[in-house]
Amino acid sequence: MNLEGKVLPLAIVVMGVSGCGKSSVGGRIAAQYRLPFLEGDQLHPARNVEKMAQGIPLSDEDRLPWLDRIGEEIRAAQDASQGLVISCSALKRNYRDRLRQAAGGRLAFVFLEGTRELLLSRMQARQGHFMPASLLDSQLQTLEPPTGEPGVVTVAIDMALNDMVALACERLSGAASKGGFHAG
Repeated sequence: MNLEGKVLPLAIVVMGVSGCGKSSVGGRIAAQYRLPFLEGDQLHPARNVEKMAQGIPLSDEDRLPWLDRIGEEIRAAQDASQGLVISCSALKRNYRDRLRQAAGGRLAFVFLEGTRELLLSRMQARQGHFMPASLLDSQLQTLEPPTGEPGVVTVAIDMALNDMVALACERLSGAASKGGFHAG
């Protein structure tokens, strides 16, 4: 994908804990780059959604089939030479590495980072989502921030949505111009 002379990754994963704005930011990044957006939560097996709705944290065993489905979507888009923006918590390094391996090509992550207090307030304010605010602490405990990982840009969530998207796109373009999005 080429935007203003800069080669961007074919797939962008918008990641972070629940309540950080993955869907909102991801949807707008997709619109900015004229790519399809896929809500990763829609790929969860029903039993995962049921567990989370009951306030039960997911285990690695629960998450791996979900991550594989996300990886399949990324791979299918890349095999068709199409771009894709997808939301996925991608909390651990090995989860991100699993997605990188599935991608088999250029893959970027936009890590949405915020304080517990801001995340909690966002989770408490939203309605109709299966993930209760009570699971925030388990997600924060599971999170391995992607500090120093290749192909990751970080955006703080303490700004307006349009500003977050603009900053994410600016950082993606900057990293792409430096060749920073290759699966490892």
